[in-house]
Amino acid sequence: MKVAYVLSTSGHTVSYKLGKMILPQLEAGNHGADVVGIMFFDDNTFALRKGDPIGERLSKIAKEKGILLMLCDQCANERNLAEPKDGGGYRPVGTVDGVHVGCFPDLYAALAGNPPDHIITL
Repeated sequence: MKVAYVLSTSGHTVSYKLGKMILPQLEAGNHGADVVGIMFFDDNTFALRKGDPIGERLSKIAKEKGILLMLCDQCANERNLAEPKDGGGYRPVGTVDGVHVGCFPDLYAALAGNPPDHIITL
């Protein structure tokens, strides 16, 4: 089974649910599902700042397992984690390696070749 996560609520979403539950399971290889993508909204985007311990670990495991890491373009831009590209869209700024920036159409396109069976919003 393939899943994608949408991290939209604030609070303990990144530090607890991702950092202490999902990420350790991915690292140990016992998560129970193949994660194909994680979309970050609002302040959850800060987890993917270069140097953030959770973000650095996530970047490494995402590269190993082919997990898409995407920041909401408007959320990232407001938090100085993205900047406009010539011709439209945004590029990540000051993030861990492998981060993409986009909106829902970009997420759909990026996951089209490896679509999830389920999308889980946390």
